[in-house]
Amino acid sequence: MVGSTLTRAITTATITAAVAALGSILLSYWYRNRSRPSGMATHVKALTSPYPGSKVERWPVPQEKINWSVDWPEYEPVEYTAPSVLAQPPWADPPKSKEGFCPQYNTLDGQVQRTSFEGTYEVLNGSPRNPSGRTGIIGRGLLGRWGPNHAADPIITRWKRDSSGKRVMHPESGKPLLQFVAIQRKDCGQWAIPGGMVDPGELVTATLRREFCEEALNSLESTGQEQETEQRIQSLFSQEHLPLYSGYVDDPRNTDNAWMETQAVNYHDESGHILDKLALQAGDDAGKVQWVDISSSCSLYANHAQFIQIVAEKRAAHW
Repeated sequence: MVGSTLTRAITTATITAAVAALGSILLSYWYRNRSRPSGMATHVKALTSPYPGSKVERWPVPQEKINWSVDWPEYEPVEYTAPSVLAQPPWADPPKSKEGFCPQYNTLDGQVQRTSFEGTYEVLNGSPRNPSGRTGIIGRGLLGRWGPNHAADPIITRWKRDSSGKRVMHPESGKPLLQFVAIQRKDCGQWAIPGGMVDPGELVTATLRREFCEEALNSLESTGQEQETEQRIQSLFSQEHLPLYSGYVDDPRNTDNAWMETQAVNYHDESGHILDKLALQAGDDAGKVQWVDISSSCSLYANHAQFIQIVAEKRAAHW
């Protein structure tokens, strides 16, 4: 009896993991075949020095030599992998030199998604090569995975309203003002979308919900109002959503061998009835959290401002 129960439990866990992996593959395929804005993969923040959280200076890379197709025999990037990554936490790959570690690039490697939204990337001498070009540094830096490191960014929006409940219009554009939930990152102090990394075998839809709850609602802390909050969250994330972007992110943590990719999705509360009574509370990696008016003056982490611009354009809001 015990043996059969254990067998059923293992089988159930295996099926659950397989379904999650399949869901991620299908959603990734769907995103990849949608049209994406051009110009998203340009290196700007991925060339900044020193490297985040360190004193390591990147090898200077001029814009005309970012592309790998440009011959540059003098290129000697600095090698750096952060001590926090070398400590081999659960979310990180081991060093390539570790015996038995043979990552399968450009495919689903067990439960780790190593495909890229940018297509097939080159692997040179066992090292994956950043599809967007040189960054002036090799190794993994602060990123856990060799190759693509997949994230999900939930963009939660509502219309800005006056005391009477009417939508506020911008005096110059005449378009309604849209607001989104922004967090202030603890690591660099910049404002950003409350996103995070997709866990191995996790559905992207689950990541979007989990990261918003952890970073903007501090779901890791008990508030005594969990049931009401859960109902509102369920209403928000069960409604029709708007896919915005899937692909490479110009992130300051990127290296020649490890880089960020994301799926940005907009969940919008048209009436405001769901979000107006949802108390924002910074948690996890967030220092602060608040509603921010969307406009061209938004200065955000990585290329998050571009995602916000797409939301404004698709919602016919002021930018």
